[in-house]
Amino acid sequence: MKMERRFWLVLVLALLLAGCKGGQQAGSGGSAAAAPAQSFRWKMVTSWPANFPVFQEGAERFAREVEQMSGGRLRIQVYAARELVGPLEVFDAVSQGSVQMGHGAAYYWAGKVPAAQFFSSVPFGMTARAMASWIYHGGGLELWNELYAPFNVVAFPLGNTGVQMGGWFNKKIESVDDLQGLKMRIPGLGGKVLKAAGGNPVLMGGGDLYTALERGTIDATEWVGPFHDLRLGLQRAAKYYYYPGWHEPGSMLELAINRTAWESLPEDLKTIVRVAAEAETLHMYTQFETLNLKALEELKEKYNIEVLEFPPEVMTKLHQLTRQVLAEEAAKDPDFRRVHEAYQAFRARSDAWSRISDEAYERALQAE
Repeated sequence: MKMERRFWLVLVLALLLAGCKGGQQAGSGGSAAAAPAQSFRWKMVTSWPANFPVFQEGAERFAREVEQMSGGRLRIQVYAARELVGPLEVFDAVSQGSVQMGHGAAYYWAGKVPAAQFFSSVPFGMTARAMASWIYHGGGLELWNELYAPFNVVAFPLGNTGVQMGGWFNKKIESVDDLQGLKMRIPGLGGKVLKAAGGNPVLMGGGDLYTALERGTIDATEWVGPFHDLRLGLQRAAKYYYYPGWHEPGSMLELAINRTAWESLPEDLKTIVRVAAEAETLHMYTQFETLNLKALEELKEKYNIEVLEFPPEVMTKLHQLTRQVLAEEAAKDPDFRRVHEAYQAFRARSDAWSRISDEAYERALQAE
């Protein structure tokens, strides 16, 4: 009996000791889990001048929100164009890892990645609504990142301008013949389409547009929309303001992240970055819509600017030439062709829905 009692006492003591040891181990593990989480200090370069409304302000707001949501674990210092790199050097800086993030527009890197233009805007392409649908839910984002993988870059949307204006002209555009010899500042695929129509596309920075237009160095220019055009003073340098922005119907802006840096982030910080980028995309788009409608009213009422629609004949011709230019570009580059096919396939489905949703509703309103 004594032996049995001694056995049970020894067993209980062993269990208590094991429990204490386990408690110490658990406490040790809990202490490690409670240790301060890793923090990151990143740099973001942009394609925009310091204090540039909506674009640069949006990049800075995104950085602040990431810091707030992460409790300071991810802090992003934002540098405007030329503070660290030039406006067209953003992609290379991110790719090479000299900075962790960049904000610009994918068509700025067309010389390096021609198919990137589809992730910004192409003439007669998708609007902001359709672009968002394709990118977020139609396979566009996956295709975008496949395209950037060889450059060690991960991409997300970060803003959209909506439909831009067609531009400022010092003569009326009443027929296709009026495009012949027209010297117009218009970049990218839109410039190639204008060239195919007999015009002379000119590349120059936004800071030079007013002077060039006023002095007749160029005959016309596109910029963004009423808000930014008004701030640049283009209403004092040209007589006619045309719509729609056939060349940029829904220009998406880009958050580029160095892939190595991205993969170093824990999953919760990746989620914060992704969600903050989605929120800022909506914020910038709706901000543009609000600012543009106010600026358009001012252009009409204060400056008596003549706002004109491009003639149907001109739009038809430019649309035809756009298809020609896209086919030529696709024949030269397999990635361009692959993205073009995916883009057009989604657009066809989106257009079919739009015809019985948005477009049908607009017709119903006009019938009142």
